[in-house]
Amino acid sequence: MTIKAILMQLLKDRAAVIASVILVLLYGAIALADFISPYSEQWSERAIANAPPTGIYMIDANTQQLTWPYVFRYTRAFNPESFSYEFQPDLTQTYPIKFLVHGETYHFWGLIPSDIHLFGVDAPGKIGLLGFDMNGRDNFSRLLFGGQVSMTIGFLGLFIAIPIGLLYGGISGYIGGLIDGLMMRFAEIMMSIPQFYLLISLAAILPADIPSSIRFSLVVVILAFIGWAGLSRVIRGMVLSIKSQEFIEAERALGLDSFRIITRHLLPQTASYVIIAVTLGVPGYILAESGLSFLGLGIQQPDASWGNMLKEAQDITNIISRPWMLTPGLLIFLAVLSFNVIGDALRDILDPKSAHRQAS
Repeated sequence: MTIKAILMQLLKDRAAVIASVILVLLYGAIALADFISPYSEQWSERAIANAPPTGIYMIDANTQQLTWPYVFRYTRAFNPESFSYEFQPDLTQTYPIKFLVHGETYHFWGLIPSDIHLFGVDAPGKIGLLGFDMNGRDNFSRLLFGGQVSMTIGFLGLFIAIPIGLLYGGISGYIGGLIDGLMMRFAEIMMSIPQFYLLISLAAILPADIPSSIRFSLVVVILAFIGWAGLSRVIRGMVLSIKSQEFIEAERALGLDSFRIITRHLLPQTASYVIIAVTLGVPGYILAESGLSFLGLGIQQPDASWGNMLKEAQDITNIISRPWMLTPGLLIFLAVLSFNVIGDALRDILDPKSAHRQAS
């Protein structure tokens, strides 16, 4: 099927369309994180640590008429009855919400210097759509920056795993015989290596002050170099069934070398499965990264990822009194569900034996 035909079939599936819109919105938001977020990933102000989401008001307190959206600045005071700090809005001064405001400088996509942010308020006012964490950092801004890690790790991992799995499985299935058996036994050994304990060992070996970017790269590489084995087994099975077809026999008779037959004619026949494997494989990497960061084995503070942001919400007190801290978990759920829905839809479209294709 052509790409246009696949897209037309997807547009007929309402669930797949909704899932696609969700993913487009998520990836669009994290791609524009520097611009959309009012603060940088590392910005903090201890005076508003654990402050709730900033209330946005549109009714003038004096005239009781509709006005431009504004916020109040939070003040913190100790409550001797509950032995805790509480935040109350300072009603003496309003701070209108402004759009396309100047703020902290950043490099858009690491290239273009800018200090324009989508929205913000004048100092000393602060705006936190999802409140502030225990270090006084804006949860909304960190949610966007954390998504850049959590939502891209799957594609980076598959960028390594899929070429290895394709080539390895293609060579194994095409050659066959003893070499095929040895290659598959090695793949099974790789599949039997427990990823979780390997990553725990890695965390114990690595220095505590290692940059999160290096730790992130190592997590991706380890997950990818273990994850290719399962793909190679499926590709090997597909190649075994394809290599006996007449067009492959004709290419052999013409004297084409084996590597060219594998890469130019056999592996392209597995494209439908690879597309499905990508859409169903990305959620696994997202969950793996989030779980590792939640356990302290992945991205470390002060760098953000949805996993280590969710870790702060594991306390029952935070879950009850600050439910907005569970937002990263909701986004993980939506992202994984959306990828699975699209993957299932693509499987129905590309699999000639599926009930979907037969009905159409």
